[in-house]
Amino acid sequence: MKSAYTVKSFNFLFFALLSMFIPFLPLYFSDRGLNETQIGTIIGIGGFITLIAQPLWGMISDRLRTIRKVLLLLVICCTITGYSLYSTDSYPLILLFVMLTYFFLMPVDPLTESLNFRVAESEGISYGSLRTYGALGYAVMSLLAGFLMTEYGSRSLGITFAVLGVISLIVAFLMPDAPVSGKPLTIKSLKNFLSNKETLLFLILVFISSIPARMNDTYLGLYIKDLGGKPNLLGLAWFLAAGSEILVFSLSFWWLRKNKELAIIAFAGAFYFIRFFISAWIKDPNWLAYIQLLQVFTFPVFYTAAIQYLYSIVPVEWRATGQTVLALLFFGVSGIIASFAGGALYQALGGHVMYLTISVLSLIGTLFGLVLYRKYGRNKSTEGS
Repeated sequence: MKSAYTVKSFNFLFFALLSMFIPFLPLYFSDRGLNETQIGTIIGIGGFITLIAQPLWGMISDRLRTIRKVLLLLVICCTITGYSLYSTDSYPLILLFVMLTYFFLMPVDPLTESLNFRVAESEGISYGSLRTYGALGYAVMSLLAGFLMTEYGSRSLGITFAVLGVISLIVAFLMPDAPVSGKPLTIKSLKNFLSNKETLLFLILVFISSIPARMNDTYLGLYIKDLGGKPNLLGLAWFLAAGSEILVFSLSFWWLRKNKELAIIAFAGAFYFIRFFISAWIKDPNWLAYIQLLQVFTFPVFYTAAIQYLYSIVPVEWRATGQTVLALLFFGVSGIIASFAGGALYQALGGHVMYLTISVLSLIGTLFGLVLYRKYGRNKSTEGS
């Protein structure tokens, strides 16, 4: 159980780092005079880097049959680049450090999720019991980062990022490596996985559903700002969103049903639709922060079910790569489209139209999830009974 404690600590620290990067980066650029299209372009380029970095580091992890050693290297590098990002006034250097931080920080996410799932299996505990601490770290640091940025400016984020990075490195040294599969890696097994019709349809579902989520993540801060809110209100919004995830992750052993994952994903999609549709009509930034409590029925439900479903169809020896493919779609490819399209849409028509658009996309994802459940999920339920 000692390994579980260090993994929980690493989850807390890594997601605390992530909370200082994803939600506050658009606000950081906005304060430096960039418009929505420019912000979307920069973050979209970061998405392209993520597109390269996540599969690269995932395959390195699978090939070397280690997660911990790869995480150590990534944490060292992203600590340096993250601190530099919030500590320089040179615009070219800011752009350079943003891109480097994308390259080193974003691959940590799928590797950490893979570590969570493997340690949970080996320790006989639920995945959610580990991932809960990631939600807690994201919630606490979102609130703190919003306060720091409001009161002391972005330089305070650089110091905080560096301190958390160093502590994360220490914990990573103490953390066990993930149990590895005894099966050898083969390109044939990966081709079989990626060419399977069920797999491809599932990945399309993830892609459709993740674009609205990523667009909200990217432009929520700007929408709050346009409605008259300050950075500390964005911190509160993400504190409520991430904090609401804690109960969901911790009780995943109770609500997450095998062979019901596609139905659960559709359920989460329906609440994404409700959340974004309501957001489109809100005029008070405080209420926009409060509506983030609906996160309890969206991201943690969707992502936990998606991971379990993925692990039921991916060859065991390619799990880290499979997890990377999932993260790549949810945070990478969809993030690129969300950044570019969202920025252009936001600047041209405003936040109201953008949120109406992503609510429709969420509804499409919900319906597609129900179709897949009728085709695959119900068949598996019948086979299992």
